Amino acid sequence: MRLRDLAGSRVRYGYRRLTVMLRREGWAVNAKRVYRLYREEGLQVRTAKRKKRGSHTRVPLPAPVRANQRWSMDFVSDRFSDGRWFRILTVVDQYTRECLCAYADRSQTGEKVVEQMKRLVKQRGLPESITTDNGSEFAGQAMDGWAHQAGVKLDFIRPGRPVQNGYIESFNGRLRDECLNGEIFFNLTDAREKLEHWRRDYNQKRPHTALDDRTPEEFARALGARPFALPIVNKTEATACQGFADAGQKTPALDRLPPLSSRSAIRAKGLCERPSLLERVN
Repeated sequence: MRLRDLAGSRVRYGYRRLTVMLRREGWAVNAKRVYRLYREEGLQVRTAKRKKRGSHTRVPLPAPVRANQRWSMDFVSDRFSDGRWFRILTVVDQYTRECLCAYADRSQTGEKVVEQMKRLVKQRGLPESITTDNGSEFAGQAMDGWAHQAGVKLDFIRPGRPVQNGYIESFNGRLRDECLNGEIFFNLTDAREKLEHWRRDYNQKRPHTALDDRTPEEFARALGARPFALPIVNKTEATACQGFADAGQKTPALDRLPPLSSRSAIRAKGLCERPSLLERVN
């Protein structure tokens, strides 16, 4: 019954994310049991079948190593109940995955984007860089002047390459799937209230798989209690700044270091005990 209630209130959550929500409430269940009940109750999430595309080389995204290092921003469009269009400015922190802004307006200009940037800077401080596309609102004089005065680098992606700003593209997909497709917006005030409610729920309650099923705010608070920044490992190639984490793994837990595999230990031991070239010559 509780699984049915959760699936009814969070209709776009799959069984794995619902398992995390149940465990937070104290239910001693594993993913297999939840999946069985999930199938028996017919709670599967309906998704549109994607068209097959030709294979292409993925662009490795540079992995941030601390909060406020890189932000990403973009626009999402939707309609009111009367058919009028409005646009939403979305901003996320690439490291903590927090949604910093989901601001809706009938039209978005460079000046309005600068206003939101100034508001965010007062709350969180200046980022080192902001990744955006080449839209006129981001590449115009208003944003260029603000970035120059504030000392923030605007990192523009190549035209027609949205994968280079994958953090915001992924977030916009969640916003569309979990909020915009399930809500009816009657006017601008109603849209702003519903978007703010969803943004808070996303930051405070929604488990994030890239953060070891923690919420973005939980991860950010854990970082504040640590004297150093923890790496987030993305599905890209590992870089030197990622420390002990390997590419493709989840974020390590905050209270322990990842154990060294036996194969790695044997390989390291063998390298240490291998005689040097001079010893073999002697």
